[in-house]
Amino acid sequence: MVRHLAKAVSFAPIALLAGTPAWAQSESAASDSARGKDKADIVVTAARTILPPNALPLTIDLIGKDELDQQIAISGSVTDAVAVLTPSFSPTRGKLSGSGETLRGRSPLYAINGIPQSTPLRDGSRDGFTIDGFFVDRVELIYGSNALQGIGGTGGIINQVTVGAPRTEGWSGRVLLQGTASDGFKDSGFGGKAAALVQNKSGIFDATVGVAFEKRGVFFDGHNRPIGINLTQGETQDSKTLNIFARFGIEVGDTGRLDLTANRYELKGYGRYVAVEGNRLTGLPTSAERGIPPGKPAANRTESLALTYTDSNVWGGNLMAQVFFNRTHDTFGGEINPIASFQDPAIAPVGTLFDQSENRSRKLGAKLSYERAFPGFEALTATVGVDAIYDKTEQRLIATGRIWVPPSEFQSIAPFMQANLKLFDGILRLAGGVRWENAAVKIDDYRTLAATTYKAPDLSTYGGVDVKGGRPKFSDVLFNGGIIVEPMPGIRAYASYAEGYTMADIGRITRAVSTPGVDLDNYLDISPVVSNNREIGLELKRGPVDASVTYFWSSSSKGQVLIAAGNGIFEVQRQRVEIKGLEVNLGVEPVDGLKLQLGYAHLIGRYDSDRLDGKVDTDLDGTNISPDRLNLAVSYNKGPLSARVQTQFYLSRKFKGQANPDPRNNFGGYNVTDASVRYGTGVGGLSLSVQNLFDKYYVDYSSDTRLPNDNFAFFAGRGRTFTLGWDYRF
Repeated sequence: MVRHLAKAVSFAPIALLAGTPAWAQSESAASDSARGKDKADIVVTAARTILPPNALPLTIDLIGKDELDQQIAISGSVTDAVAVLTPSFSPTRGKLSGSGETLRGRSPLYAINGIPQSTPLRDGSRDGFTIDGFFVDRVELIYGSNALQGIGGTGGIINQVTVGAPRTEGWSGRVLLQGTASDGFKDSGFGGKAAALVQNKSGIFDATVGVAFEKRGVFFDGHNRPIGINLTQGETQDSKTLNIFARFGIEVGDTGRLDLTANRYELKGYGRYVAVEGNRLTGLPTSAERGIPPGKPAANRTESLALTYTDSNVWGGNLMAQVFFNRTHDTFGGEINPIASFQDPAIAPVGTLFDQSENRSRKLGAKLSYERAFPGFEALTATVGVDAIYDKTEQRLIATGRIWVPPSEFQSIAPFMQANLKLFDGILRLAGGVRWENAAVKIDDYRTLAATTYKAPDLSTYGGVDVKGGRPKFSDVLFNGGIIVEPMPGIRAYASYAEGYTMADIGRITRAVSTPGVDLDNYLDISPVVSNNREIGLELKRGPVDASVTYFWSSSSKGQVLIAAGNGIFEVQRQRVEIKGLEVNLGVEPVDGLKLQLGYAHLIGRYDSDRLDGKVDTDLDGTNISPDRLNLAVSYNKGPLSARVQTQFYLSRKFKGQANPDPRNNFGGYNVTDASVRYGTGVGGLSLSVQNLFDKYYVDYSSDTRLPNDNFAFFAGRGRTFTLGWDYRF
């Protein structure tokens, strides 16, 4: 896998983060392994076992610190880095919202040290922006539906492991300064970042604290025009981010450790630009100009606190116990729109009422797991545990004080067990487990908003109807199992089956009830999404070759598909969904330090559009699935010099089927090339990164494949962008 020049930049000093320790090794040790050792030696904490990846029937990727920093310097965020490096991940929208960004055609679960960042009852799609990448030591990717981390993860798990505790006595830390500029070096396009991390270890005590601040300018496309502003969903351009982190740890005996971690991340738009309408017929994309948009700028704030105890020798096994608190405020922009859903003639004449919404969610959770080999039968390793979570979410209209999504409470208790049996000295392994999800949703009686001004095919919408609340309960037993064959070190084949579980976007569903007399206790549309993932894979990791090929197919009998409602708002339909795909990765190191890499993903997704016969008949569109993709990269890393050139080819796609998808949403394809170089000077490292090296003009995948009548949601991709940086460790 894999890693700009400013005319003027304003910086603010600052810095950092940290995470919970891995089972049998510290996060720092694991991160060092990710940078310099074979992946088989690394503990993947998201898998909730100390067994190495090659002992698990899963597709797992690790993005180490060096390659993560390299990609973030190019593209700006952890989400962008993952999207560039992972062929079966959707191209990012370049916006604050990640709605429609999928992994293997389904929503991934973002986590920080295993703590879920999602808001399952009302998905605000902001969970990819909850921590600055400066504080992330590595990213663990587990592909495909699974329930390893509980609710979510129908497309996979993206676990961000934060910087570990200091391992040497005294003070240590690091500093980062960056400046960013667009190709035309316009003042409005300048951005800057400053981050610093300070750590101290004194005996059994250690502390890590830091802050990171980033200011982003306006983004420009390949024709040097400002890229359009999405006022409602939110922007990363023309914004600022402040991330504060602290971690305090104490060693308990020879094998135990107690950690308290706290993180506060806030991204806010400056609110200095408004959208300029584009024209899809002529190919003119949405742009932006100076102006003051109404209401508050879109913003995202996440605050979290976690207390974790780990011990690698409790009755001969590994114990992990964790409690956590997480709170999010997702503020969306607003507008006056006569067809928008916020209109209410009882408050103001239709077409004059301004409003904007805000998701408010808070979670309390606990995780407990214990793993050990069976006494007298060391070939069998078992893990038992239980997860519990309580989530309360609502979506308010903050200008008028109305409730759009009623306060909804979710609570779940899920015991689980996993086992791994090693046979014939590791040539054969059998793995499997079971998880029992017990969930309940509580929603009081409520009344939907008054608006009835938009309709779309097969969709009804709210119109001021009373809905009887309830406390529907759901219980599912989720299975996983697999077989791994490794006839010799570095050659591995596996086959597996795993089930994933998540809640449907209850907020979208409950706010759109339009039929009087609905009783939520019996409303099937809010039942969970249970998906499965079946895959077979072959890996070769010997000498200079690192290669893999994986074929997977998944289905959900009552899946979740986002359908455009004709007014820029997407509603949920519950339909059968089937997805299958092929992933190929090849890496070769012909000489020491030089790597040649190729990645390819082919995805096919279809759904049951008529919801009558349970047979899939129509292609999933660009809102729900990513395009096929080919990644090519050349990198060099030896001594003080590291460099990389990479190209992502997003391949054309036509959407077909019984529901007659709009041909205007067909995708023509495009490609983007990036480059980066870093040199270690002895007093830190200097780096220059270039996104979109050849200043390619293109319309991004998300804009090109949805909302064909919306000229305010037709966004070009980012043009050539330079980042010049200096980083130093002490």
